[in-house]
Amino acid sequence: QVQLVESGGGLVQPGGSLRLSCAGSGRTFSSYGMGWFRQAPGKEREFVATISYSGGSTYYADSVKGRFTISRDNAKNTMYLQMNSLKPEDTAVYYCAGGRRGYASAYVRDYDYWGQGTQVTVSS
Repeated sequence: QVQLVESGGGLVQPGGSLRLSCAGSGRTFSSYGMGWFRQAPGKEREFVATISYSGGSTYYADSVKGRFTISRDNAKNTMYLQMNSLKPEDTAVYYCAGGRRGYASAYVRDYDYWGQGTQVTVSS
């Protein structure tokens, strides 16, 4: 079993940057496909970015492509989301998720473990 803890959220002005981290416990982190999802008030949870267990495959939602970068460091049991050129519509609680199958996926159903979320607010 993997426990996931997000950090790095906060308040940032439009056009600014943030880097989210997701720290995983346990020796199996390196075998998990990982993803970032977000949920704004009154909206459903939506896919943001995903990375395979090796880091060899990554996919992004169209809304963040070219602005966000997902990466992982399996030696540190940590996944990252570098967010640049932030917009007010990026405001949401961001969740990291891990899937035992190991592949990158945009679907909530493919993830077995979830973090508690970290708030990102983009506002002037």
